[in-house]
This record gives sequence, C-alpha cells and structure tokens, in this order.
Amino acid sequence: MVNKSTLHFTLLVVTLIAIGALHHLTPGDKLVFHETYRRLSYFPIVVGGLLFGVRGGVALALLACIAFIPHLHIFHEMNYDFYLGELTEVALYLAAGTGVGFIASRESRLREKYQILSEKLERSYRRLHEEAALLLEVEEQLRASQKLSALGKLSASLAHEIKNPLASIKGTAEIFLDEFPEGHPKREFVEILLKETARLNATVEEVLNFSRSQHKLGAVEPKKEEVATVLKRVITLLDNAFRKKEIKVELDAAADCHEVFVDADKMAQVFINLLLNASEAVPQGGHIVVRVAREEGSTVISFADDGPGVSENEYEQVFEPFYSEKDEGTGLGLAISAKIIENYGGKITVGRSPLGGALFTVSLSKQEVVYNHG
Repeated sequence: MVNKSTLHFTLLVVTLIAIGALHHLTPGDKLVFHETYRRLSYFPIVVGGLLFGVRGGVALALLACIAFIPHLHIFHEMNYDFYLGELTEVALYLAAGTGVGFIASRESRLREKYQILSEKLERSYRRLHEEAALLLEVEEQLRASQKLSALGKLSASLAHEIKNPLASIKGTAEIFLDEFPEGHPKREFVEILLKETARLNATVEEVLNFSRSQHKLGAVEPKKEEVATVLKRVITLLDNAFRKKEIKVELDAAADCHEVFVDADKMAQVFINLLLNASEAVPQGGHIVVRVAREEGSTVISFADDGPGVSENEYEQVFEPFYSEKDEGTGLGLAISAKIIENYGGKITVGRSPLGGALFTVSLSKQEVVYNHG
C-alpha cells in the first residue's frame, strides 16, 4: 500500500513536470500562457514546503527550476534581455521553497514540542489523580483505624463488665444441667447454653488479653470439632429466631466432610453471623440452605437464601467495618467474620444464590482444616 506522503510528493512532482511540458509545447508568442505556467509553479513548491519542510520545499523548487528550462530556452532565443529577467524566477523558486519549508519545519518542531509537553502534562495529571485517590484511600483507612481503635478500647471495657454476668449464667446453667438427667429433651439446650457461655467467655478473655498486649489473638490452642457438628449446634442455637419467621433451614453435608475438623469457637462465631444475616434478610416463610462440600482439596461451606440478595457493587463493601444497609446494623458482623476467616487462612466471598438471594461462601484449604482418617 502506497504511503500518503509518497503519493502527495509524487503528485507534486508530476504537476511540475506537466508545467514544464506545457512551457515546451506552448509557442513563445503566447506570453499570457507562459506567465500563467510560471506562476503555477509556485503552488507545488509552497505545498511541498508545507508538507515536507525545508528538504521538500528545496527539492521541489529545484525540480521547478529544471521544469522552467524550456521556458528560458524559448525566451533566450527571442529576447536576451527578457531572458536575463526571467532568470530571477529561478532564485524566487528557491527562495519560496526554502522560506516556506523553514517556516513549516519550525512549526512542526513546535507542534512536536507541544505534543511532548501535552503528554507530560497528561502523565502528570494521571499520576496526580492516582496519588489523590491513594491519599483518599489512606485517609479512609486512617478513619477506619481510629474507629477500630476506639472500638477496641470500648470492647476491652465491655469485656470486663461481661465477665461477671457470664459467670452467673454459667453457674445457673450448671444447676439446670443437674436438674435434667441424660436423655431429658431439654438437657441438649442446657448443654448448648454451657458451650456458648464457655465460647463467649473465651472470646472475652481473648479481647482482654489482646488489649493488654500479653499475646496475639488466637494464640491459645483452638478446640477442634467436626464442621457439620458445629453447624448443627449453631442451627439449633438459632432455632427460635428461625421459628419466629417460619424459616426453613436445610443442612446438606457431604459424606466426606464429616471427618473435617475446624476451630469450633471461631467457626461458630462466623456461622452465627452468616445465619443471622440470612434470617434477617429472607421474608416470612423464607428458605436457607447450608451446604458443606469438598472441592479440589478444599472444604467449602455455602449459605444460600431467597432474600433480596446483595448488589454487585456491594460485594467488596459488605466486608468492610461499619458498612451496613440495615438501620440498626453495626456493620461489624461480616467484617469480624471475614477477619476470622482471613486469620484462619481461608477466604469468604459473596454472590448470587440459586434461590435468588445472597450466597456467602467460606473456603478453607486442606492446610487450614484437619482430616481424621482414623
């Protein structure tokens, strides 16, 4: 394919050759025509200078001089004095090509300079925009850190206040346990009360230890329990909330997941948050399905509901501290759950469930759980 610049230059050259041919073919006494051809030669010279700079202008001016030779030859034979005057046209051709080419080259250099400057300004603007966005993000993180710091102080204060009532609840539950022997239908609920009291007490101790900086959160050896058992206990614990809204809860645990053991207390806290959120989201008579499966060496626990779901632009925000769409929500439940899963080495995601509502998925790789092959 012919380059545009080459095509333009070729057309200008052909034009000058045509003008030279006209000079040669037109009789000498037709002065009007020769004057017209002479002036027409300036057009390709000027255009060449504008398009191709000094080199293009000079090259076309030289070609115009060559094409002008038939005209000079005619007048050399007719009138020598007039011939000498026509020679000045050669100098004017060269001056026109050089002058216009110089101006065009200078303009081209300025245009390139401004283009480079424009690109630098655009890069600077993008960098400034990115730095401004980063600054806003850092400020947002700082505000969140300040909120979390205040929350940590408040949590430590509340933990002190919670310990004494917990001891009373535990003592009362132990008395009830003695009242309901093995096999009694209500003994299971008392045992759940004791376990949840112990879990809450352990959480309070961890908050206190963390606030005193005695050791890292979760440094105590976790209690391992089958993931299906933890889920069953949590569902039983929340049974009253489900019955109030006539919510149907299904637990589907694959056979190969019954030997998967997790940190019972931490996972129970996560499962409670997810199931409570689901129960609040679904309508009266709603449906929640909890599934446990093994996928490519990982244990996946999914919570699907038929509520309104979560919009795609909120998929990341729902796990941020203090973000909540509920009027009375604290925005901490999912943030705490995500942090627990993250500390546990797993990940939690949100999407659209087959039931039409939200689908929260907790994925734990084989390094994060214990498989009992005994």
